Amino acid sequence: MDVTLSKEAAKALQSMDSVTKERIKRGLRAIPSGDIITMQGFSDGRKRLRIGKYRAVFVYVANQYGNQGAHVIEIGSRGDIYK
Repeated sequence: MDVTLSKEAAKALQSMDSVTKERIKRGLRAIPSGDIITMQGFSDGRKRLRIGKYRAVFVYVANQYGNQGAHVIEIGSRGDIYK
């Protein structure tokens, strides 16, 4: 599955230390498996992926060839991501 990052998500990922960055990248590559829950209060089908104390908020999208992918909107710590 293709995973794309928003500008904000890429910036958040770049600011993390290398160990955390690799852990999050492994988690994103594993989508659609993992601890994924649909977020309430959003009509665009946002989901969150739990990666330790970090969360990745994403939506499923279809590319031009009809294949499903994931677009990551936000990456952050649990305390900051839900604000």
